[in-house]
Amino acid sequence: MDKVIVNDVGPRDGLQNDPTETTPEQRVDLINLLVDAGVRSIEAASFVSPKAVPKMAQADKVFSLLDQSRCEFSALVPNMKGYELAKSAGARSIGVVLSATDTMNRKNINMSLDQATGVCIDVIKAASIDHVTPRAYIAVAVECPYEGSVDADDIHALTTRMFDAGAAEVIIADTIGAANPLQVKSLFTRLVSAFGARALSAHFHDTRAMALANAWQAMECGIRKLDASIGGLGGCPFAPGASGNLATEDLVLMLNQAGFDTGIDIVKLMQAVKFAEKIVHHPVGGKVRPYLEKNLA
Repeated sequence: MDKVIVNDVGPRDGLQNDPTETTPEQRVDLINLLVDAGVRSIEAASFVSPKAVPKMAQADKVFSLLDQSRCEFSALVPNMKGYELAKSAGARSIGVVLSATDTMNRKNINMSLDQATGVCIDVIKAASIDHVTPRAYIAVAVECPYEGSVDADDIHALTTRMFDAGAAEVIIADTIGAANPLQVKSLFTRLVSAFGARALSAHFHDTRAMALANAWQAMECGIRKLDASIGGLGGCPFAPGASGNLATEDLVLMLNQAGFDTGIDIVKLMQAVKFAEKIVHHPVGGKVRPYLEKNLA
């Protein structure tokens, strides 16, 4: 059975953009429910300024409460200071985010594209020396909310720079959910041909209700690791109009029913959905939630 890794980004990407503040203990409880369901790759926190992203405060406490023998936990870091904090907290895998356009980088981290690229390269190199697994996101890889369509040549060039710096994995992110399956096919066919499928991953948002179709198309190109967010939580605080991520339960149900091995128990996963709803105090859940609650209880 073909194995697919589902990387749940809900505890970070999902909760950082939710209006409700959650405690470190609540975030860890959500993470543990995901692990109990069989999720083995989770983006647990981000080591960013609490002033910029207050929902991610006390990331060090989150990591102190995690049992890292059960799962691969990653931390998002914006710069070298964030990397040092993540390393000190015990993070064994880190991710940097490089937006594909100059304007998005300036809006997101107040750096030019060239400056942001240099910071990402420095962090990746430092992590490699420290035996911390470095991962790199290429954000707004299809369309930028400020500059419009993004040229595939630019994505190819930035991906090359991240791999040349030592990134173990590059995640191609449709940050605002603007991609369609034909665009995904074109971009991932090119990138897989150049870099191979095993070092690439995909991250889709469901703004236009095409995230699941785009995920399937990425898999048709050979991708076997996909980001998703429990309950469809998430968005991007610096990308106007970006709605929630592809819901983990939608992706897992599709993969499990299509015969792929995710290792994830969909019934237990729904416990995490319900807990996420409890801590954010508003309804959450992917498109399959009504079906799952009716048929898989």
